[in-house]
Amino acid sequence: MASMVNTLGSRFSQTQSTSISTQKQQQTRVCKVRFGVRAEAINPEIRKTEPKVVDSVVITELSKPLTAYCRCWRSGTFPLCDGSHVKHNKANGDNVGPLLLKK
Repeated sequence: MASMVNTLGSRFSQTQSTSISTQKQQQTRVCKVRFGVRAEAINPEIRKTEPKVVDSVVITELSKPLTAYCRCWRSGTFPLCDGSHVKHNKANGDNVGPLLLKK
């Protein structure tokens, strides 16, 4: 009986350490994906001829009480947000959203 308990105990320990090892490998892969070097530019196509894209907004001149500005660089109405970040987030596992300006 004692040898059976020892056998089960060693199997449990081995399974547990294998499981922890597998989890660490998966976490390492996730970290490499999340924090790896990106080969593509953040801004794929908006005003690429300019050395730096800068937009200014005078809040008192906003026509709506709440205006969404793009931060994902995918909007077809840049600098305003058109919701393109939703598709970008799903495709890339990102969590970017718009900048909301309130009047």
